[in-house]
Amino acid sequence: MSDNIIEIAKETIAPGQLRRFELPVSRLATKTLVSLPITVVNGIEPGPTLWLSAAIHGDELNGVEIIARVLSRIDPRKLRGTIIAVSIVNVFGFIEQSRYLPDRRDLNRSFPGSENGSLASRLANLFMREIVERSDYGIDLHTAAVHRINLPQIRANLEDKTTYHCAQAFGAPLMMQSSSRDGSLRHAATKKGIPVLLYEAGEALRLNSLAIKVGISGIFGVMKHLEMYEDELVPSIGSSLQAQKSKWIRASCGGLFHLLVNLGDRVSRKQELGYITNAFGERRVPIRTTIEGIVISHIQNPLVNQGDGIVHLAII
Repeated sequence: MSDNIIEIAKETIAPGQLRRFELPVSRLATKTLVSLPITVVNGIEPGPTLWLSAAIHGDELNGVEIIARVLSRIDPRKLRGTIIAVSIVNVFGFIEQSRYLPDRRDLNRSFPGSENGSLASRLANLFMREIVERSDYGIDLHTAAVHRINLPQIRANLEDKTTYHCAQAFGAPLMMQSSSRDGSLRHAATKKGIPVLLYEAGEALRLNSLAIKVGISGIFGVMKHLEMYEDELVPSIGSSLQAQKSKWIRASCGGLFHLLVNLGDRVSRKQELGYITNAFGERRVPIRTTIEGIVISHIQNPLVNQGDGIVHLAII
């Protein structure tokens, strides 16, 4: 898709250039301008256009660091094609350390958006128009929701051959078949025929070294697969296990949950994953799995109510 000279929001990026600029979004009540920070790396040779995005949920920080480190390693003179990176999509939530926009809308349920809709809808529309529609592939970086942590994993439509090969090239410990949700960036981009990988790793409002390491290696793995760029100093993580389904194991009662397994552990049927006690430690209720699988997520806050999802297992 790269035709050597790239133009986004009236900014022109010549071949062999790395340019940073801001795409205006809205003004606050104080008339302060809020903008999307965009970095474009335009290669010397034509090739695919890959977008990288993070912090669609403003409290998800690992992707911000991943994109910063990826961009610091890329030499535009050795790049085929173009990288469009938006490391903080939900600028409003990022400033407030919140998952949501000021009106409590979830930006990742607002795509493809509208020019005349809510703030979330307008921001989604701007991102689709200026970023997604100029791209051939996308990688969207996420973490678990607050008070949870995720094993590094790729979620994607693995039934699509192109997407599957990109997921393999990423090399996360796990890749999971996942249908996209209405209103999500991945759903809106997929409807336009753009293969998208969703990377989930770590937890909200924290930087996780493993999540960052896997994310960096994964992005370079995809770029190598697309014949865009190769960095021999970035280690390959390895092959991915593949899962078609997953299941949350839920709390059978309220209390304090004591976890006995770790992310990435293989567990067998009827294995004890942890136990719940009341606040006085007077009762011990074991929590057992009904399936075999791999631990891909668990809660971080031990205080649980009956029915809360506490351990997430991928069914291998």
